[in-house]
Amino acid sequence: MRKTLYIIGLSTFVFSCTSQQNVKKNTYKPKTPVSQAKPGVKTPVAETPKPKITNEHGVEFFTTNLADPAKNDNTASYGSIVSAKPIGYKVVKTYFPAIAQNFRQRYLILHYTALPDDKSITVLTQQGVSSHYLVNNTGDNEIYQLVDENKRSYHAGVSAWRNDKNLNDTSIGIEIVNTGYTSDAAGKKIFAAFSDDQIRKVAALAKDIVTRYQIPATNVLAHADIAPTRKQDPGPMFPWKKLYDEYQLGMWYDETAKQNFLTLAQADFSVRYIDPSFIFVVQTALQKFGYYLDLSGKWDDATKKTIEAFQYHFRPQNYDGIMDAETWAILQALNQKYPAK
Repeated sequence: MRKTLYIIGLSTFVFSCTSQQNVKKNTYKPKTPVSQAKPGVKTPVAETPKPKITNEHGVEFFTTNLADPAKNDNTASYGSIVSAKPIGYKVVKTYFPAIAQNFRQRYLILHYTALPDDKSITVLTQQGVSSHYLVNNTGDNEIYQLVDENKRSYHAGVSAWRNDKNLNDTSIGIEIVNTGYTSDAAGKKIFAAFSDDQIRKVAALAKDIVTRYQIPATNVLAHADIAPTRKQDPGPMFPWKKLYDEYQLGMWYDETAKQNFLTLAQADFSVRYIDPSFIFVVQTALQKFGYYLDLSGKWDDATKKTIEAFQYHFRPQNYDGIMDAETWAILQALNQKYPAK
């Protein structure tokens, strides 16, 4: 019995010592408190209120333009709203408009009708061609709208500019009443002039369209620019420089840049004119500027007509379709000023 008590006592002692050692090893040492900044309270950012939709005689309109001129996208609607009307359901505009959209209207194309006023109206409203607007030559303050801007009018036909084709899809067309051209005994085209009243109308109309749709200067074009082998309108009598200088519409070259290129251009034409490699360079420059042109390395008919269209727009004093030093200098100055993106 005494021996048993002795063993129990010894066990208790060993257990007690072991427990004390463990306690010493696990002694809690409080950490020095680290002060932490309280999380800031975020001020809720109020969403920009969306402009209201107006309703006139049952037609809804949204006339706020949120276009980014640098991108020509990220754009809210402009104009009347066309909506589905599914039977048994209600289409609501609780979340209208989404930001991720852009304009169909990316180009403005100018034409002449080659017809007098009355025939121009008949052809553009009753036949298989049309335009969004018609500028008459009657001396009044009226401009005829023929097609909704949100719809495609049939004014451009087979067409291309830079990376885009079939420009009916992406353009607004303005037709200007003008009789076009006749040919003299030598075959040279003689173009009819535009009246001052017409040019003022065209400028005001074009300025309004370009501003609303943020159409860049490189996309304000002649029908001849987008279809140079088929079309001449609006021809060399249309005052592109006047629109550029007085209304900030469209493209024009800088005279200083042109003069800087002219000396080199004169050297090119004195020794390289018939060199296929030089012709290829000129064709490439025309293509780079925007014209749709095959790079043949020859002064072929398509190249001549393309040069002629270019001269109608940017060198109207001479539109013989022959690339000379001045035309070459102007083309290089324009490519420098309006590089393709």
